[in-house]
Parts: sequence; C-alpha cells; structure tokens
Amino acid sequence: MAHFQITMQSQSLMRNVTFHLLWPNDINDELKGWYGEHYRRPMKLLMLLGGFSTNLSDWLESSLITQYSLKYNLAVIIPSGENSFYLNGQGEDLRYEDFVGRELLEYVGRSCGIHTGREDTLIGGLSMGGFGAIHTGLAYPETYSRIIGFSSALIVNSVIRRKGADDSALPGLGSGYVRRVFGNAEDLPESPKNPEFLVRRLKALGKEIPGIYLAVGTEDPFIEENREFRDFLKKEDVPLSFHEGPGSHTWDFWNEYLEAAIRWGVT
Repeated sequence: MAHFQITMQSQSLMRNVTFHLLWPNDINDELKGWYGEHYRRPMKLLMLLGGFSTNLSDWLESSLITQYSLKYNLAVIIPSGENSFYLNGQGEDLRYEDFVGRELLEYVGRSCGIHTGREDTLIGGLSMGGFGAIHTGLAYPETYSRIIGFSSALIVNSVIRRKGADDSALPGLGSGYVRRVFGNAEDLPESPKNPEFLVRRLKALGKEIPGIYLAVGTEDPFIEENREFRDFLKKEDVPLSFHEGPGSHTWDFWNEYLEAAIRWGVT
C-alpha cells in the first residue's frame, strides 16, 4: 500500500495545498488473490472529505480507510476543506468546489497516472465533508457516479427557515459565517449551493443523478436534516441507500458504517 502526502500549486485556491493519496498499486499476486474480486476489476477512486475544523490526517488516524483502500482496490484522495463546506467562496482564491470537483482529480490523473471513468469514481465525507460530497457529486455528475455522506451537515433548509437570524443553523457558528459561506438566505432555494436545487436542475436537464448513500446516528445533531433530505430524494426518485442507527456525531458511528458504505460504492 502506497501512501503519499503531496503538496501542489492549486489554481483554484491560488496557493500551495497538501493532500493525502492512498494508492494500492504495489500489491503482489498473492494478496490480490486473497482480496479476490476487487482485484479482478479496474481500480476505483474515492475523494474523501473531512469535517469542519478537522485535521488533514483525521481520516487516516481515526478510521480504517487505509485497510479498506487495500481490501477494496480503492485509491483514496483526502484533501482539506478549510471550513469552506467545499463551496466556491467570494474571491478567485476560494474556489473549493472547483478544487475537489475538477482540479484535484485532474492533477492526480496527470501526475500519478490514476485515471478513472465516472462509474469508477466516488466521493464521500463526514459532517461538513458529507455536505461537500453531496454537493460536489451533484454539481459534477459527469465525474462522480456515487456519493457517500456520514452525518452530513445538510443545513441549507435550516438557513432558509432562519432567514439570517443571529442564531446559527450550525451549532457553535454565528450567522456571519453562515452568510459568508452560503450567501443570503432568501437566495438559497434557487442557489447552486443548495443540493436540492441541483437535484431539480439535473432532473430538468435529463441528466443522470449519482446514487447516494446516507448514514446518520439517531443522536446526531443533524438527524432531522438528514431525514428531511432523505424524504426529498425519495420524492424525486433519486437512487438512495439510507441508514440510521444508535450513535452520535463521532468516529465510533462513522467507523461502524464506513466499510458498508465503501462496499456499496464499489459494487
């Protein structure tokens, strides 16, 4: 299993950025036989996004993603979202959506020779990264075929309902931050920053919508937002695998569902 920490010059963010790459490109025939069917198909690729105020290495240190990368013949790219919700911000140096939706994949393909088609390319994340995975996958449906969200911070409808009130839709954050990231609440129903708007737009254009896997704990602060999004996706006939069970906004819960989500994504 190869593990790289790479620093590149990002055009979308106009600075050097660092990301991790897990790449099971050095597996011998014996191990390939041990892991079976996943090494009898092309390698798949997962863009894996972290949560708000997290460390770039959290996925590596707190989950079994390295082992699952090896087991499922899955290259994994882990960038930093820097509290952006993986949305394009105001300014030419804050284009996080462009970075994870296009530039980073192109860079890895060009520099490492990891080229995957849509059917072999997934995106996933937790909390803020769960929102980022859902939004980016819907914004780039020609790139990602499947989306995985754990405890996704699907706060857009909460922001709309609060209409810029001082109490934030995201616990611990003020309305100024939410406005800077998402824009004016009154614009969000028809904003490309809104995953529901993206779904409706894709349907109107007759484009294929990526399959979505959602997992959230019954004690998670975002449980109602995830249920609301589940109901919306069902109404719109979007392919969905929804899971909720005991647990909160913790690695214990995310690790419980991580392998099942990856298996869903690669099979």
